[in-house]
Amino acid sequence: MKRIGIKREAIRDKLEKADAVRMKVLDEVKFIRSWAQNPLRTGAVAPSGPELASKMVSFLILRPHSKVVELGPGTGVVTKALFDAGFLNRDLNLIEYSTDFCEHLGGRYPGLPVLQGDAYALRQTLSKPGGFLHGAAEDDLILDGIVSSLPLLNRPEICRRAFLEEALQLLKPGAPLIQFSYGLAAPVKPLTRSVSVYSSEWIWKNLPPARVWVYRKAN
Repeated sequence: MKRIGIKREAIRDKLEKADAVRMKVLDEVKFIRSWAQNPLRTGAVAPSGPELASKMVSFLILRPHSKVVELGPGTGVVTKALFDAGFLNRDLNLIEYSTDFCEHLGGRYPGLPVLQGDAYALRQTLSKPGGFLHGAAEDDLILDGIVSSLPLLNRPEICRRAFLEEALQLLKPGAPLIQFSYGLAAPVKPLTRSVSVYSSEWIWKNLPPARVWVYRKAN
């Protein structure tokens, strides 16, 4: 009987691993299809790896009633890392432009607030029903963190600066804007010394290798 139980456990483990591989492949196919349809908006040809996602999330501090926004979640690799770190549906707003990805995320994470809209119009999109800014005052600084997988380097520098400025306006002092990039230099260069920028080490296990950049405004 003990031997039968061990065999069942082994079979169950193999099935779970096979299911995980199947989901990963399906996610990659979905991502590649999105890239083929709109390469400038999707940016990468494959989802971020789990090591990069975990590194991005490591710069957040889990607090009671956290308000964290994820930009460009795609198939949900960083979203999973957020849940693994202890964040709950109520702590998160996801902003995704693609209808397909919105439906995918809604099916995988029922009840998670996924706002379909433009992450480069951050305040406007977060003001939609279900968003953290819905009904909030114009000058509220309410966000505890922003985790971005947007392909910023595909945008003109003026757009990147406008994005950084709007994001920092919505973050509490000291709260991070977390952005990954494949480039050697920061994807956005702050125009003022009141904004600090930190770069992580290279995440070599990601394909292609990437770094995480963390922007904060002074307290």
